[in-house]
Amino acid sequence: MGIGATAGVAAVGGIALSASASTGSSSKATEDSLVFDPDAFTELTTTVTDTEGTEHSVTYHFWKAITYVSKPVDATYQSLIVSAPVEIDGTAVDASNAPILLANSIGGYMPSSVATATGVGAGGMGGGGGAPSGAPTGSAAPSASAASNANANTNATGGATASNQLLALAAGYVVIEPGARGRTLKNSSGEYYGTAPAAIVDLKAAVRYIKANKGRIPGNTERIVSAGTSAGGALSSLLGASGDSPIYDKLLREIGAADASDAIFAVGAWCPITDLEHADGAYEWNWGTNVTASTGKVVDQSVSKELQAQFAEYQAKLRLRGLKGSGFGTLTARNYDEYLVKQYLEPSATTYLAALSDSDRETYLAENTFITWSGGRASFTWADFLTHVGARKKTTPAFDAFDLSAGENNLFGAGTTENRHFTAYGAKNDSTGLSTKRVASDIPAKLDQMNPMYHLVEKVNSARSRHWWIRLGTSDSDTSHVVSANLAAAAAGLGDEVNHLYYWDQGHGANTDPGDFITWIAKVTGHKKAGKTGKTGKTK
Repeated sequence: MGIGATAGVAAVGGIALSASASTGSSSKATEDSLVFDPDAFTELTTTVTDTEGTEHSVTYHFWKAITYVSKPVDATYQSLIVSAPVEIDGTAVDASNAPILLANSIGGYMPSSVATATGVGAGGMGGGGGAPSGAPTGSAAPSASAASNANANTNATGGATASNQLLALAAGYVVIEPGARGRTLKNSSGEYYGTAPAAIVDLKAAVRYIKANKGRIPGNTERIVSAGTSAGGALSSLLGASGDSPIYDKLLREIGAADASDAIFAVGAWCPITDLEHADGAYEWNWGTNVTASTGKVVDQSVSKELQAQFAEYQAKLRLRGLKGSGFGTLTARNYDEYLVKQYLEPSATTYLAALSDSDRETYLAENTFITWSGGRASFTWADFLTHVGARKKTTPAFDAFDLSAGENNLFGAGTTENRHFTAYGAKNDSTGLSTKRVASDIPAKLDQMNPMYHLVEKVNSARSRHWWIRLGTSDSDTSHVVSANLAAAAAGLGDEVNHLYYWDQGHGANTDPGDFITWIAKVTGHKKAGKTGKTGKTK
């Protein structure tokens, strides 16, 4: 699910990209695989069109796939690529102290490889049993897929478009793209070796490699900003929340990760599919009465209500409070709908409508009479919003399916067992004829390793990221809207800086303000030269 930087011009996510190689220095890889060779690059020239339509010529040094662990399980996935600008629009650039954008291209918790990448923005999925339904295959093929109502920066099946990487490079930042193992990988003995928590362990190992090579690898290794979409957004959040947590140490040692910190500075997460052990309940609380797209019918309401009750219990235990200035105290199942409407949905609709011409706004409001437009602000009810979104994407349970058919069931597979239940409710109601109705004993620890909320609520991590950029489309029914809102509330409740908003009428994977993300990186990292070459667009 990657974006290929190939010869010629490819238009991806509103960014025009062309690349031409020139002779650069190279050196034989050192015997120690964890020492970065600063001279082993190829020099490339790329044209990046920013969000205001201005073209920038960027010359950069590119390091092809480097294995970031000394004992890789599969180097095809456990490798990263590095791109560092040296000249922008004819002016020399020194990126030695620039922020590092660590951009993963993981979608669906599937394998992601940069092994064949030939330039910036070329990370993607491939191998190990194929991509999720509807996803493009191959490790470096441009994705043309987009969700209904989604803009050009959308990758409907998750994984990142190249917008962030290209704009970051044009802004003078270093871009590092890591591959990672994923849930479908299987060896010759039929054993799954990319299931949970392999992906987060690999991303942590990539960070450790970067930090261990401070002074050799370009960029400021103390200013790493992770970015990802969908499952990649969940892993980006997890990477930020779990920095230096000891619960991964044994696994990191097993693959020969560098002896360094894996804490990162900031997080960029788009539509994160996370908090999986509570995702079924959250999904039913959000979408329980909407018809399902595949059937045109509502799901079993008895199951939906049981799961909603589980969500209510979980939400109460979190004791999270609404963001500062929201006017909301403790967030519960009873007030979360109003919180979402006031904190995120109405402001999102207001921003969207205010940006339209008078005639376009009048047309939109005539077609969407549930919105009251008064004093330059939009207002509506939660029930009307749900009707506006329409059909939900998933059946019930959405994540731990009774028939073990969900991708997340595969995520928690182990050994030669492809799919497993990871919630007590899913296991109790298993419909596949399993001999036991209980989750396996190793599941609880893996759930902790895969959930950023564990590190923000249960075992508050002092080495977490303190800056959070979180985005979600209002029409995205791949998960519940409370998932990203809880993530934001948890981080903000700890005193972290949180920049969280929803894109109106956008689907899964939308990224309508990539220029603003690049500017935000400059702000939170204190990068003084940002903005000189990378103009930004306005939030839509």
